[in-house]
Amino acid sequence: MVEQHINFNVNYKKIDVFREYLPEDMRYPMVLSSPHSGQFIPEEFLANSVLDVNELRSSEDSFVEDIIKPAADLGIPMIAMNISRAFIDVNRDKIEIDETMYYDYPQQANPVGSRRCRVGLGVIPRIVSQNKNIYNGQISWEEAQKRIKNIYEPYHKKLKQLVDKCVKKFGYCLLIDCHSMPSSICKIMDESKPVDFCISNLFDQSCPAQFFEFLSGSLSEKGYRVEYNRPYSGGFITFNYCQPRKNIYTLQIEINRGLYMEEAVYKKNNNFQNISSGVSESLAALGNFLLDFKK
Repeated sequence: MVEQHINFNVNYKKIDVFREYLPEDMRYPMVLSSPHSGQFIPEEFLANSVLDVNELRSSEDSFVEDIIKPAADLGIPMIAMNISRAFIDVNRDKIEIDETMYYDYPQQANPVGSRRCRVGLGVIPRIVSQNKNIYNGQISWEEAQKRIKNIYEPYHKKLKQLVDKCVKKFGYCLLIDCHSMPSSICKIMDESKPVDFCISNLFDQSCPAQFFEFLSGSLSEKGYRVEYNRPYSGGFITFNYCQPRKNIYTLQIEINRGLYMEEAVYKKNNNFQNISSGVSESLAALGNFLLDFKK
C-alpha cells in the first residue's frame, strides 16, 4: 500500500520563533534555555495532522518558561522557544533525520539516524507522547528543511550569541537547559517519594561537580527530592554546547510537572508560584556561587 503524501506550506514570516529575555545588566555568568516550552502550533501543520491541539501539546515542557522567567528578571539572559516541540525539536541535532517520514527523501542523502529517529523522535518528530503518530502518511522533505532553516537555525544562532556574550563578559559561562518531566516518570523508580528535580551533567562531563552540587543542595534545602543524572543524563544542547576547554559548561534541569500543573488539562496549579520562586531563587544563588567560584 502506497503511503499518503501530505503537502502543506507554512508561512514562516508570520511566526515568532522564540522569546528572548535580555537584562540590561548581565549579573551572572549564566544563560538559560527553554527549548521545549513553546505552545504555538502553525495552523497549516495542525490542519494536516491527525492529532488535536492537546495531543500535539503532550510532548511540550508546559510553563517552564514562566517558571524560570523570574530568574531572567534577576539578570540571567534567557531564550525560550515559541514553537511546539511536535513541529520541530531544537534539542536534537539537525542531522537526526528519520528518512522514512518523507515521500521525496533524496536518494543521495546519507542519514545519520539514531535510536531517537527510529522511534520517531528526531529533529522533525513523527510521534508525540504515548507513541501517537502526528501524520497519517509521509510529508515533504522540502518542508522539513524549511523548518530547520526558519526555526531550528535561528534558535541556535541566538543561543550561541548569548553564550558568547556571557563568555566575553565573564570569561566563562554556565548554560542551563531547562525542561520538565511527566509525573508518571518520576514515580517509576518504585521509591517512597517521587523525584522532584533531575539535574544532569552527562555523568560528570559537562561541568565541575561543584556546580551540580550547589544547585542540588539549594533545591534540597527547600525540601525537594533531587536526583542526579536519572532519569535523564542530558540532551543535545547539554552535550553540544559543552566546551570546558573554552570555559563553557552546561547543566540540564528537569522539573516534575506534577509539582506545578494539572497535567491532563495543561493548567498551572496552586503551587506554581512556589515552584517558580524556589527554582528562580536557587538559580540566582547558583549565579552568586559561580561569581565566587572563579575568583
